[in-house]
Amino acid sequence: MTRRFLFVLGSSRPDGNTELLARRAAEQLPPQVERRWIDLARHPLPDFEDLRHDSDHVRPTEGAVARLLDATLAATDVVIVSPLYWYSVSAHTKRYLDHWAGWLRTPSLDFKATMAGRTLWGVTALAHEEPEVADPLVGTLNNSAAYMGMRFGGVLLGNGSKPGDVLKDTEALARAKTFFAREAPLARFPYEAR
Repeated sequence: MTRRFLFVLGSSRPDGNTELLARRAAEQLPPQVERRWIDLARHPLPDFEDLRHDSDHVRPTEGAVARLLDATLAATDVVIVSPLYWYSVSAHTKRYLDHWAGWLRTPSLDFKATMAGRTLWGVTALAHEEPEVADPLVGTLNNSAAYMGMRFGGVLLGNGSKPGDVLKDTEALARAKTFFAREAPLARFPYEAR
């Protein structure tokens, strides 16, 4: 199967450190690999309304939700490109992941089975020197992948606060060169590793 990467940009700042790092990593992909970038700030999603006990969800046919759903279903690799906001993913990113709950309950979509075996990746920039502060973000993505039966490629971490700072993080730029080249294992919940 030809790999198709969907980069979901979750920053409220265009061309921020997280996006710069993700673009550096994407440059390393072979030329035949498809890449699609969707900026959630430019294509905002409505708040997710949980209808699981009230009614069935209807497959969206237009607007940002339909665009994201179709792009997600078409991707072999979904890359969450979210800065570390309050130690987890951004509000834009969380809203996108919340919509997965609706897609799971959309008749005839079979979202979970479709996504099973595909790969979820993360890219983030943080202002701390200690990478452990990003553990909640990593956990959110890993556990989401585990629930969906997806592979999890991990999170590419970079350091930067002011615009462009991440381009000074030589270790992150070096990791970006091989980030998407490694084989991603099937995601597991932390309790499954015990």
